[in-house]
Amino acid sequence: MIELYTDGASAGNPGKSGIGIYITGEGHSLKISEPIPPCDNHTAEFLALIRGLEEAVRLTTGILSVRSDSQLVVQAVEKEFVKNELYKPHLKKALELTRNFEYFFIKWIADDMNRAADALARQAIHKQQ
Repeated sequence: MIELYTDGASAGNPGKSGIGIYITGEGHSLKISEPIPPCDNHTAEFLALIRGLEEAVRLTTGILSVRSDSQLVVQAVEKEFVKNELYKPHLKKALELTRNFEYFFIKWIADDMNRAADALARQAIHKQQ
């Protein structure tokens, strides 16, 4: 089983933004910290999930367990629905990617349980000029 921790961060609304991805399990330990175009925090959270799923599918098509501190993202994926039109394309892309896994789980976790991904997302904001 692969565990994927994702986080998006935005310094402003919109503002400088970044994503953090931490993948562990099955002998893997991968950390990704990437700046993304300025956006709001929810968009950053969706983009982090999408980027994390893209990486995870390279490592396994078996069991993937995703952990996110974004209640909006977790609920949207679980319900396969999001009200805000801005997020619908991101949800669609994420759901398409989840179909690559034999078993896919997503769970909301508290901020303090997502420190690795959070630190990576914040680092990414500071990589921008």
